[in-house]
Amino acid sequence: MSFEAPVVATAGSTDPQAPLVVLLHGRGADESSILALAEHLPDGPAYAAVRAPIAEGGGFAWFENRGIGRPVEESLAEAIAWFRDWLDEIAPEGRPVIPVGFSGGAAFAGGLVLSDPARFAGLGVLNGTLPFDAGVPVDVARLAGLPVFLVQGEQDLVIPSDLLGRTWDYLTGDSGAPTLARRDPGAHIISEETVAELNDWLSRRLHHLETVGSAPVGVPDAAAWSTLADGLPARGGARPLVSWAYPQQQFSDQSTHELQTALFERIERAEGVSVGESQVAVPGSRAFFLAEAAGPDEAFVVAEDNEFAHLHPLYDTSLHLTLPADLAADAIAKGWAQPHMHSGTRKSPGFVLVYGPRTEAEVEIVAGIVEASRLYALG
Repeated sequence: MSFEAPVVATAGSTDPQAPLVVLLHGRGADESSILALAEHLPDGPAYAAVRAPIAEGGGFAWFENRGIGRPVEESLAEAIAWFRDWLDEIAPEGRPVIPVGFSGGAAFAGGLVLSDPARFAGLGVLNGTLPFDAGVPVDVARLAGLPVFLVQGEQDLVIPSDLLGRTWDYLTGDSGAPTLARRDPGAHIISEETVAELNDWLSRRLHHLETVGSAPVGVPDAAAWSTLADGLPARGGARPLVSWAYPQQQFSDQSTHELQTALFERIERAEGVSVGESQVAVPGSRAFFLAEAAGPDEAFVVAEDNEFAHLHPLYDTSLHLTLPADLAADAIAKGWAQPHMHSGTRKSPGFVLVYGPRTEAEVEIVAGIVEASRLYALG
């Protein structure tokens, strides 16, 4: 199947180097209607709204329609190739691109990003689902380092609830993406509250790209853990239950008091470390500081105070700390950590929550992860 050249409506900056936000519409809409969203989003980037390649399937959901008589994987692959021909011409490698899709457009945006995560600088999934049945890879930590904005309507009767749930669980869990997730009390619409949060998320992501730059996306081929003699092993069992909303906390599979105490004492004994009250953690947390530190600001939880990590109270037992991006992705992929929802926007790309240890052996491993954070802060 061949497609005509994309029909595109534009707004915002005309600078060919400006970050590009691509808006993808849903069923029964077109490029003009979704472009109206740009009026409520940050100044600075260029906005491009792209019309779905054919209308019969209802916008960008067309590839999910088996009635066209083609395998869904083949249909999506052709649509992505069509889109990338256009995108790669107007936004060569190096120009940040963030797709934001609504409904069927969200599924297409998700398919684009999952097919080539490193090509993009973020992803917005508004009231839609990832195209799980279209053969796109959804392996663990595939989106590590790639900020995602996710919203779902609690009264959404358009998208099947099982697909919404699967999308939510993957993006806030195994994907490894730092996902700012929102549950809207409304139905299958883009509410004013969602627009306001999307505007803030985009503003912060674009500012982070300008001031800090982009981080590698996905799992590194190799991660060198100098603080662990045998490298970082895979953590056994399922990931603990962790809050998707701020403040980020661990709700299951916590440490015992004895194990948390052993971990705390290991960290406290490290050279140059002092303990005090964190300015950002929940009450009862214990923060770790370095009086002498030469690492970049991105190596700290709070750079002004040289706080490189903090340990949450016994009802939680997890830690927050910052790692180099490759080590953070490796810790996520091997089941020891998950990114903070503000990583890559308000926080460092390597800002993660590390799960509390469940055994004495895990105390040693988590202590090694914390030591890697200390060395990063030392510079």
